[in-house]
Amino acid sequence: MDGAARRLYISRSSHVMVMDLDSDKVVDDIPNTQGVHGIAVAPELNRGFTSNGKADTSTIFDLKTLKVLDEVKTGENPDSIIYDPVSKKVFTFNGRSKDSTVFDAVSGKVERTIPLGGKPEFAVTDGKGKVYVNIEDTRQVVEIDSLKARETRMFSLNPCEEPTGMGLDSEHHRAFSGCHNKIMTILDTTAGRVIATVPIGANVDGNGFDAGTGLAFSRTATAPSP
Repeated sequence: MDGAARRLYISRSSHVMVMDLDSDKVVDDIPNTQGVHGIAVAPELNRGFTSNGKADTSTIFDLKTLKVLDEVKTGENPDSIIYDPVSKKVFTFNGRSKDSTVFDAVSGKVERTIPLGGKPEFAVTDGKGKVYVNIEDTRQVVEIDSLKARETRMFSLNPCEEPTGMGLDSEHHRAFSGCHNKIMTILDTTAGRVIATVPIGANVDGNGFDAGTGLAFSRTATAPSP
């Protein structure tokens, strides 16, 4: 969601629907984004970015006109994508090649490919120069220095299995990962260890954190057992 522009971007496999949040109407469409998974926005740069999983590319588009500006070659099967405002870089997390493609948000120039040692799922930025990404098949979180575009630390998420979505409380240094063994892990990113788990439902996909309420959320297909 682009809160400033009151627009919601919805990935639809081969194109991106653009909805006006005030009228609840679809106002435009971004075509030719084959296998699109994620959309990231950089309002201060008037740029938006998609991760095109089937094309192994990222599309750069103008936030005001929605016109395509450029296309960047990424690793294989880019899934999650984020824009980091500190470094002004875009990070795509590529499931098949198990790495992250890092490119300049303005020029589109690829700066580095970061090997991750496993299949990345979802990533978040703390807005202070750190990026965190769940690694699904190794049950870990990788920490990345966004300015240097390099891995700095790796944390175990045991007893988590197949972490997917992630939320981040950057003020209190807590990352919340949804796991397929029906728990949410709470990772202390300063200490580098899981400090608690809570029960969630089955088939988790999305996870999030709301700074206004201090609540963490997991989106699952079923409710947790009493």
